[in-house]
Amino acid sequence: MNMNKVYEKKIVLNNGREIILETGKLARQADGAIVLKTGNTMLLATVVSAKEARDGIDFMPLSVDYQEKYASAGRFPGGFLKREGRPNDSEILTARLVDRALRPLFPKDYHADTFVNISLISADKDITPDSLAGLAASAALTVSNIPFNGPISEVRVVRIDGKFQINPSFDEVEIADIDMVVAATMDNIMMVEGEMSEVSEDDMLEAIKIAHEEIKKQCQAQIELAEMIGVERREYLHEDKDEELKQKISESTYNEVYEVAKSCLSKKERQDAFNNVKENFIESLNDEEIDEKLVGKYFHDVEKEAVRDLLLNENIRLDGRKPDEIRPIWSEISYLPTAHGSAVFTRGETQSLTTVTLGTKLDEKLIDDALIQRKEKFLLHYNFPPFSTGDARPVRGVGRREVGHGNLAHRALKRMLPNEEELPYTLRIVSDILESNGSSSMATVCAGTLALMDAGVKIKNPVSGIAMGLIVKDEKYAILSDILGDEDHLGDMDFKVTGTENGITACQMDIKVNGLPYEVLSKALKQAKEGRFHILNKMLETIQEPREDYKPFVPRVETIIIPKDLIGAVIGPGGKTIQEIQSNTNTDIVIEEKNGKGYVMVSGKDKESMEKALIIVRGITEEPEVGSVYNGVVKSVVPFGAFVEILPGKQGLLHISEIEWRRLESVEEVLKEGDSVDVKIIGFEKRTKKLKLSRKVLIPKNK
Repeated sequence: MNMNKVYEKKIVLNNGREIILETGKLARQADGAIVLKTGNTMLLATVVSAKEARDGIDFMPLSVDYQEKYASAGRFPGGFLKREGRPNDSEILTARLVDRALRPLFPKDYHADTFVNISLISADKDITPDSLAGLAASAALTVSNIPFNGPISEVRVVRIDGKFQINPSFDEVEIADIDMVVAATMDNIMMVEGEMSEVSEDDMLEAIKIAHEEIKKQCQAQIELAEMIGVERREYLHEDKDEELKQKISESTYNEVYEVAKSCLSKKERQDAFNNVKENFIESLNDEEIDEKLVGKYFHDVEKEAVRDLLLNENIRLDGRKPDEIRPIWSEISYLPTAHGSAVFTRGETQSLTTVTLGTKLDEKLIDDALIQRKEKFLLHYNFPPFSTGDARPVRGVGRREVGHGNLAHRALKRMLPNEEELPYTLRIVSDILESNGSSSMATVCAGTLALMDAGVKIKNPVSGIAMGLIVKDEKYAILSDILGDEDHLGDMDFKVTGTENGITACQMDIKVNGLPYEVLSKALKQAKEGRFHILNKMLETIQEPREDYKPFVPRVETIIIPKDLIGAVIGPGGKTIQEIQSNTNTDIVIEEKNGKGYVMVSGKDKESMEKALIIVRGITEEPEVGSVYNGVVKSVVPFGAFVEILPGKQGLLHISEIEWRRLESVEEVLKEGDSVDVKIIGFEKRTKKLKLSRKVLIPKNK
């Protein structure tokens, strides 16, 4: 490529929007660099790959990072340092979308450290940049000399009012009933992730097909750009090979490995048995000089071949199940006595202990990204400690995988939550994976549903989830329901689907094989539906519907709406009124102005304290009307009557003539300061508009 020449390629989307891919102007010392432009949005994607692989590396060490520069939106970063820091969750999720689409397309024997960096350098508030990051990254690889079997592209496909759109605006995403990001090559779907409002399998497939048609145009543009530049791929040699050793291992161990795979052992027993076969082979070499890393690599190849052959030839899985059979399931709710909601969900050797905590407005999470500033009322955190797989290593914070798995479960459940009026709480779900052998994210969805119902959250419909797998060899294929960890690792597809009895709520799919027909994908979705329903029925044996009420120790929260011009009255001068209410009732009160109204959220440690605070707030904001009856308190007595407080801060005059039907010489004959008295509003003073009260109209005249 001429270092002084700028190359451009234009793509026109179906909605008329243009995308321009530019290379040769910025970041010219990277192996590949692309500036993607559309509207006022600009992404800079760079890729650099080491010339040689590090010693001992037998995998593809790919690192993908995505960052949104705050300057792109004319904003300062938050925090004390006022500079971009470690990636936030949304940046991690975008990077994972790109990584999962790119990683399968590097040659299997290419092991050089490779770094893909994508930065949002100019932002348009109407354009979602995450749906463009995959195109920018792939284009940077395509114009480089790095070995890459692409190109790919990614698009967001949504459905609004029955019509599909590609790469919509932020506002359009919010009202869509299907929101998916799809990645693909010219010929094959590589990755799908998204959320839906209980849609059918056919609708989901249609969305994928529409997305793929748009992706094909974007891939073709990258191919033409590379041809303009005259790209030539670098030569490399990153693996030692010993074909004789490979054949010897296959001939010596295949039958034994096949029998181990067929013996239906537990995960740990199976691993030990495979290791014994390998160790016995090494001992049989009688101290011949061998490369143990090559032995491990070739033995792994034998394991993969044997397990796949067993499935395709005899329809037998590692644990003895049929392809569409679900592992044994048991679940339990209220396992933790002091949690607001809790559940244990166990499916085979995968187990989640999940809790639900109900909080107040003060517990909301503040999202302060470069483009998005908002508050999040629903949080879901997923933890995957090393002991869950028997690994002896320390816990070192939350990894990208945990962020991704938690986000999938969050998407699966969030559309089934009640609206804010029905659920005034901030909600946090935490899934701790205590044991794992496949699809812990789907166990999180199931346990999360159970814990929500245990907490008394009135979800619209219960959600279950399942992970599907695929084994393909020549013309044969097998679709697997509820896959094991080994079936995920050795298989050709990992397809997670969540949904209710009415339809799909979320999905995540990674495909590792070329040329997967839509017919196979459709069959996998149908088999997944049957599996989801089976799992859902097992869950409903534990709890069929949400509890009628929250548990006694759950904080009580209620929101009332008041006129906008009365917000100041509740707050009081310098916040005095609201502070007194909170102090006297032991509650927390948060007031927000939305849509021209005041929303007052009152939360207390129990129902009694909350109701006490609500009465005071309603009293401050209620407009008394003629004819209304109140139980008031005599605040002071004067010769011509008594002043009675009917609502906090609202007093009226109960004239001496309105106390009883008989004539009184003094007010003290009936009332004194501090007495409770029932009164009715009979009017307002013409000049002062003060309340006129009557007690006698509530008393029969003959008494």
